[in-house]
Amino acid sequence: MTTHAYPGISPEGLDVDVSADVEALYSDGITARKGAFTKEWADRLREDVDAAFTDALARPGGAVGRGPNRYYVEIHPEQIRGFVELVDHPWVRSLCTAVLGPDYRIVELGFDVPLKGAVNQPWHRDFPMPEETRRGRRLTSLAINVTTVDTGEDMGPFEIAPGTQWDDSHEFEHGMFPPKLHYDGYLERAVRKYPQRGDISARTALAIHRGTKNESATSRPVVVLGIDGPEASNGDRHDTAVTRAYWESLPERARRHLDCPVVDELVPVTQKHTIEGLVMGNV
Repeated sequence: MTTHAYPGISPEGLDVDVSADVEALYSDGITARKGAFTKEWADRLREDVDAAFTDALARPGGAVGRGPNRYYVEIHPEQIRGFVELVDHPWVRSLCTAVLGPDYRIVELGFDVPLKGAVNQPWHRDFPMPEETRRGRRLTSLAINVTTVDTGEDMGPFEIAPGTQWDDSHEFEHGMFPPKLHYDGYLERAVRKYPQRGDISARTALAIHRGTKNESATSRPVVVLGIDGPEASNGDRHDTAVTRAYWESLPERARRHLDCPVVDELVPVTQKHTIEGLVMGNV
């Protein structure tokens, strides 16, 4: 494998050789699998996301703001028809195992929606740097992203400053928001991503990134699958659950990694993963 692979993991034990992807995560902070699914699969995902978004906006606490005209919604696995195909995709399973070990945990399912008029977010990371990363330069969680649209330049594409997952400064507000005097440096390094329907990406949420202005009339929903390694505790911020009947219908390989309560009846998620520094945006 690579020097960055989880201890004891080798390519022979994985369905897909993801050595180059592991290296990309440690160097750039992001990697991708083009054409992992069909466009028809992505279109079904968009239908389910749209239904969940409409429901979330209709109830208090159903969606949380991530800046003007930009929302985040956490959902339950049963709300999307392609959940099993996503979490059981060979590339997803292999990459999570290679980076986080065989006991990785699926702790979050949600989606970001930049609507028409969404503005540039402040540069940020999604949570403070864990001690395992600071001391050992080891990644302990991943964010898997799946676009539901073919991303265009005017649709507010995701922008990342490669390699900044290792940036560590007491100047970062709440450990997440670098001071504005750093912004020119991020802009010099910035790379915009234009995923198409059927593509999957994986990133460390520690790499400094932002959503950009959506100047089109089209929303750009992106599904987020949060994965923790043994040391991570991001699941504490999320309320994903499954019903008993759904749990029993899942393949054992999916159940093994799904870290959430099994309940008799689902309760709509009240969003609690608020990132206060994103609420106003950074026009």
